[in-house]
Amino acid sequence: MLNKEEHLQYKRHLTLEDIGEVGQNKLKDAKVLVVGAGGLGCPILQYLTAAGVGTIGIIDHDSVDQTNLQRQVLYGYNDIGKFKVSCAISKLEQLNKFVKFKSYIDRLTKSNAKKIFKAYDIIVDGTDNFGTRYLINDAAVLTEKPVVFGSIFKFEGQVSVYNYKNGPTYRCLYPKTDGGNLNCEEVGVLGVLPGIVGLLQANEVVKMICEIGEVLSGKLLVFNALSMSQNIISYDKTVHAHVTYIEDVEEEFNVNTSMKSLTFDEYLKHKDDLFVLDVRTLKEHDMFHLSHDYHIPLKEISDRYIEIDTNKSILVYCQTGKRSIQAIEILKGLNIKNKLYNLKNGLQQPI
Repeated sequence: MLNKEEHLQYKRHLTLEDIGEVGQNKLKDAKVLVVGAGGLGCPILQYLTAAGVGTIGIIDHDSVDQTNLQRQVLYGYNDIGKFKVSCAISKLEQLNKFVKFKSYIDRLTKSNAKKIFKAYDIIVDGTDNFGTRYLINDAAVLTEKPVVFGSIFKFEGQVSVYNYKNGPTYRCLYPKTDGGNLNCEEVGVLGVLPGIVGLLQANEVVKMICEIGEVLSGKLLVFNALSMSQNIISYDKTVHAHVTYIEDVEEEFNVNTSMKSLTFDEYLKHKDDLFVLDVRTLKEHDMFHLSHDYHIPLKEISDRYIEIDTNKSILVYCQTGKRSIQAIEILKGLNIKNKLYNLKNGLQQPI
């Protein structure tokens, strides 16, 4: 039951006929897990906290970077280098003292997903890569949990709800991926877009908990920030909804785990013996790059690889180590005979 102070805090909800005290108590009793405390996670967490969701779990292994501040509005300069989960909870506790938070400073994996999911009623996907989305889907199906999905790309966002009351799943919408996954770092994103999409996700969570409105189950909402257009595409449950185990994400998307990598310290030790290749964009290269490197953007590798005229081993790098892996695979396909190394974690070295 709500106490006197909670009645005051949630007065605007209590006034709504479709929520009222019954709905607010449902929110208080609910347990929601938010996967990812980044661009989508920040608005999701703020509004679920403000709405009075009783228990909110947050899982994210990342720390705050200055580039996050353009869109991840829970963080500030003083948070740079600190874990996002810890920073987020310290801010959210100031917003609503009646909410309990559970922190998981960890990466979501096939080993921990089912165990974590079992403790919650609803899972909210605030991630930015295909591999984790399929992992979330499979774990949610196996634990019978609904998932509120959101994604952003440049100026466009998508929102859907899957596995809701045994409805269509993420695999019904996207059975498989070709692994061509680009995130905000590679392509950029409009700063306000994750705020819009995250709020739409929070809205679906509140509707599900309070059992009001029409949930986006079997429907994909597509929003374009430039045209302000909004379309809803329907999709049906398919055979792909049937999940018996959590697939190995790395194996599924053909990530070459045996690829040889060098740490930044190893690079410094052997840099005189290496041909260093930067595959980031020209803008990124001009802002900062390793000394004595050679620059060919990833999208130009196939056309310009003949410029790599050297007998040295080649060290390929980007910002996080993802695009450089793609570049190495392209170079291998072009029969480059040099030894190829990836700079582990790229320029974004662990703190």
